[in-house]
Amino acid sequence: MSGEDTIKRSATMRAVKSRDTTPELIVRALLRRFAPSYRLHRKDLPGNPDIAYIGKRRAIFVHGCFWHGHDCPRGARAPKANAEYWRAKIARNRARDKANAEKLSELGWSALTVWECELKDLGELERRLRAFLA
Repeated sequence: MSGEDTIKRSATMRAVKSRDTTPELIVRALLRRFAPSYRLHRKDLPGNPDIAYIGKRRAIFVHGCFWHGHDCPRGARAPKANAEYWRAKIARNRARDKANAEKLSELGWSALTVWECELKDLGELERRLRAFLA
């Protein structure tokens, strides 16, 4: 990769948002209909959950399938450029996600991961969210 390509790639990666993503906004819109009292991006909790219900001790993570290595077509696709770097990065993300879920559990919290691909069926996603929060 040339220097110019590296600069372009770095700019592209900086533009990738970690909060208030479209999938996260969709999940929050669903939740506002039946469970609006959530808090966002709690830095005092392991993994900095995207959505947290403090009183119920429930944490919701909204993950992009590619970035977190989900077992779906989008998550399973492998980049052609710099493949080893991306394999290692996604493996680290998965290990970090697992460790954060374990830490939350040790603190008495339940965690739910909503995958980007699950937004294709909002009715089923709403059912899962309602069951998780019940």
